[in-house]
Amino acid sequence: MLRKVLLALLLVLGPVSAFAATLYISDELTVPLRRGPSNGHKIINAALPSGLALEVLGEDKSAGFTQVRTPNGIEGWVPSQFLSDQPVAKDRLAAALKRVEALEGQLKSTRENYQDVRGARTEIEGRATELGKENQRLQTELAEIRRVSATALTQFEENKQLKSDNGTLQTQVSQLTEEVSDLKRNVMLRWLLSGGALVLIGLALGAWIKSRPKRSTWA
Repeated sequence: MLRKVLLALLLVLGPVSAFAATLYISDELTVPLRRGPSNGHKIINAALPSGLALEVLGEDKSAGFTQVRTPNGIEGWVPSQFLSDQPVAKDRLAAALKRVEALEGQLKSTRENYQDVRGARTEIEGRATELGKENQRLQTELAEIRRVSATALTQFEENKQLKSDNGTLQTQVSQLTEEVSDLKRNVMLRWLLSGGALVLIGLALGAWIKSRPKRSTWA
């Protein structure tokens, strides 16, 4: 039973502090690193992984991009919407697991000491109270991690749908552009044919007029 309680604890310690001036790639995403603050700039790294810690160098709010440096020292720009001021949920959960394991070890050690030192009952009860409070904090953090993870997954699905819609629109634009070009060529061809026909009619009319016999003025 105690192990189950401790296992519940491991689901989140107090929020893990982020490094100063550090942001993280949010859950379930891979983000391209570009040379400049727009989607038109060249991609330096096609897929920065979720949870990667990045050093902030600057921000272009109007373009919606943040200048960062990777742990390997590569500098570039990423969309600000994919950055978070906290580590991703899986990393926070891993930290929580390690801390709960440490708490479990401390509790085990306390139990062993209790067998030898009966007079330590008050201290152990105080420790148990602390662990109970810690458990409540972990439960609260766990609920927050689940909420953040659900939001990140929703954003990921929306991003995939937007990419799909964008591809469809680009295909439609290409088709419409080709149709406009065909219409322009057809109109030009009609004008050329009409002009040629008028020229031929003019030539034929001129030849006919010249071929008519002239009437004598004495008649």
